[in-house]
Amino acid sequence: MSNKNSTPPTAVIYCRVSSSAQEAEGHGLQSQETRCREFAAAKGYEVAAVFPDTFTGGGDFMKRPGMVALLSFLDAQPDQKFIVIFDDLKRFARDTRFHLDLREAFRSRGATIECLNFKFEDTPEGEFIETIMAAQGALERKQNGRQVSQKMAARMRNCYWVHNAPIGYRYKTVKGHGKLLIRDEPLASIIVEAFEGYASGRFQSQAEMKRFFETFPDFPRAKNGEIRQQRVTDILTHPAYTGHNCSEVYGIN
Repeated sequence: MSNKNSTPPTAVIYCRVSSSAQEAEGHGLQSQETRCREFAAAKGYEVAAVFPDTFTGGGDFMKRPGMVALLSFLDAQPDQKFIVIFDDLKRFARDTRFHLDLREAFRSRGATIECLNFKFEDTPEGEFIETIMAAQGALERKQNGRQVSQKMAARMRNCYWVHNAPIGYRYKTVKGHGKLLIRDEPLASIIVEAFEGYASGRFQSQAEMKRFFETFPDFPRAKNGEIRQQRVTDILTHPAYTGHNCSEVYGIN
């Protein structure tokens, strides 16, 4: 019997990058999608949708908007069986527990998973290898995180600021030093005037300092367009403005 008129299997593609560097180095969403589409074409699959994600970290997959959208897509069509394609096992879940939870989430929806560099097998041996691979990914993620933390702490001990630039500063790449904080005008001069005014008594309270900031249209505001009182408090207590290099994150005082 001929199968020429049979409907080809339907696939969806999931792509994820966890840093801007991946995008810049050519490991971005578009290149992942291209590889997955080529894989689907070679298998004779029809691609129904693509779900991209830009998410940092290897934790709960339900915090990824693209993954939530993909699962919702499957839920909306419970009678159709989809093939979910990933270009790399690390795009799946770099956390052993969440890897297994995500596997079950797809299994409960009747979806089949295929990966360009790993073959999923529903056998005891296949599940064992898959678990080992997921654990290896989790180990790499945690080791990378520890290495980054150690490098940042060492950089701070060498008197470099590594956190977000405070208002009035910006980062500039300087040869031999990496990213250095430099003054960001006109905000830097506004901050200086605010500190001097508060110290001299020109501003009698933080509320007056807040009103001073509000006279500058370009001064950073909250999403509702207001300058919150907490922002003034944060500025007055920020260690970088007094030349102190400390960090609760890296345990440096």
